[in-house]
Parts: sequence; structure tokens; C-alpha cells
Amino acid sequence: MPHSVRPIVAIVLPPKEGFAAHAVGAVGLLARRHAVASHYFRSVVFGLPQQQPFPGVEFRAVRPSWLPGSATRRYARAVLRQLRALRPDLIEVHNRPDVALFLAARCRGIPVTLFLHNDPQTMRDARTAGERKMLNHRMARIIAVSSYIATRMPPSGSVTVLPNCLDLAAIPPSPPERAPVILFAGRVVADKGADSFVRACALALPHLPGWRAEMIGADRFRADSPETPFLAGLRREAAAAGVRLLGYRPHDDVLAAMAQAAIVVVPSRWPEPFGLTALEALAAGAALVYAPTGGLPDVVGDAGVPINPDDPAAIAAVLTALAADPTRRAALGRGARARAAGFETANIVAMLDVLRRQTLDARTG
Repeated sequence: MPHSVRPIVAIVLPPKEGFAAHAVGAVGLLARRHAVASHYFRSVVFGLPQQQPFPGVEFRAVRPSWLPGSATRRYARAVLRQLRALRPDLIEVHNRPDVALFLAARCRGIPVTLFLHNDPQTMRDARTAGERKMLNHRMARIIAVSSYIATRMPPSGSVTVLPNCLDLAAIPPSPPERAPVILFAGRVVADKGADSFVRACALALPHLPGWRAEMIGADRFRADSPETPFLAGLRREAAAAGVRLLGYRPHDDVLAAMAQAAIVVVPSRWPEPFGLTALEALAAGAALVYAPTGGLPDVVGDAGVPINPDDPAAIAAVLTALAADPTRRAALGRGARARAAGFETANIVAMLDVLRRQTLDARTG
């Protein structure tokens, strides 16, 4: 090892990913957990400048140059300059095949691992079968967050499935009696089924005296998220249905709301690559209602109630039945917490560190 104490892993965020409590998505949260929980590697996180990045993590702000090229290429060049100064043992690029390929071609001798959090077939430099085959050839390792994402790469390639993780100690305690709240948390967009949630609640709430429905989220994972036409239209529907739109909230507030709510709904239409919101709801002990799309079945198992995200009437029937059955909700909550225990950060990062050491051993073997 070129470093005498702890080998260094450089964790490269996607160019637009937040890494601060007031602005962060699933990728930034996961990168933070990887950085904090590793006892073998020294982690250095690279991303665009942040206002008050997460404390307790070595973060290096990347300031793209003004040289010609796309914004992503200028970001990758700026990361490369800092990597040459740091001289890490391993580079991990999250969710950007184009950035990973750029760095792998210029950081000879340093293995590059690509983490896939989304469908690679929607990403630059991975859309075609030929590009994905090349990606398999150039990367030291590819890690997918679910078996669904792994299937989106060539079957002949070597893709390791390592699920997202969660620090269970960070989940706030729940009260003895959970609040009569039906909660949606996430991006308020059609892909996430936000409109189906509102329409299902419009049908269910008239039959549920004392219950209320709330939505936490906006179009983006930040406080200044724009007011989109979809969101403006949904506001009108939500007001008529009695659903409260609470807007963007910091991640800690989301976890606190999940710990209180009796029911959490994840009605995603698109194939969720993993489903961190669902995992958080499980860890909080809520009764989870979810659409079994993409990687969500891997996360939830039999610890939630599956629904069709395009059938608001059926969702309303499930919500009405659960609201009337506290015994079933309690059983679902117990199963949810047991399921979430398998995704504890310490265990997942220990597995990641084994993969990292295997990657370094392959370089030197």
C-alpha cells in the first residue's frame, strides 16, 4: 500500500448531488454512510461546493474549470486534478459511467469502481449494449444497489449486488401509539405516484374520521425546489382531498415523520432502483404500502402490503382496511423493523470494505 496508515478511497459524487443536511438525495446519504462507517479505509468525498457539508466527513469541493466541454466533462477534469494531488488507492464513482470512464482512462494504476444507483441504460456512456460491455471491461468493479439494477447490465459481465444501508440508531423512537397519519415522502412527481396517493386519499379519508394524510417532498431534494406544473395541479387536488402538502423537509424531519406515522405509502410507478424511502419506513416501524416495482421487492420482502400504483381505488381500499385494523398495523411494523435490520450500515459497509480489499488485492496480485 502506498499509504502507511489507512488506504484512501476517493468517493466521487454525481455532479449535481447534494452533500449537506439541507440538500441531499439518496446517493449523498449513502456516500456519507460509507465514509463514516468504514474502519479500514480513509474516505474522502468529492462533490460540487456545498453550504455546510455534512460534518465528520472529509469533503473536498470540486470547482469545475472554464475550459471547453460539457459541464460533466469540466467536473470530471476538476475531480481529476484533485485526485492527482490526493493519490488515493481506490476511486469509487457514484452513478456516472461517463465520469468513471474518464477517470479510469487517466488514473492508470488506480482501480475505479462504479456504483450504479439507477438504470444504466438511461445513462450517458451506458445506453447501448456495446457501451455497457465496454464499461464492464474498463471498470475494476461494478456495484449495483439491487438485483434489478444488476439485470440492466450484460449478463456476461461481473456485477456485484450490494444493497443500500441505513443507520438504525439514527431512526427516532416511535410513540406507544402512532399518529393516525397516512404519509407520502419523496419527490412529488408522477414517477413516484404522487398523484395516485392524493387520489387514493381523496377516496379513503371520508371513511376515516380522525385520520389525516400528509406529503413531504418537492420536485427536487432541496428547499428552493421549483413549482412545476405537475405540483401546481396536484396542490389543487390535494386541497380538495384534504391532503396536506408540507413541501421539502430536511432528511431528519422525514425520519421523524415516519417514526410517528401509522402508514407510509410508496406508490412508485417507475422501477425503483432500490427504494431507500421504503427501507426508512420499514426501519421506522410503519405499516408500509408499496408498489412492487424495480428493486422494491428486494427491499420489502413480505414486510409490506403491495398495491398497483395506477389504481387509486384499490389503494384507497388498502388504506381504509389498514386504518381500521391496529392489530395488523402493529404486526406489519414488527415485521418491518426485523426486515430493516438486515440493511444496518455497519454490516453493509463491512461487506463493502471486503470488496474494496479484494479490488486492491487484484491490482497488486
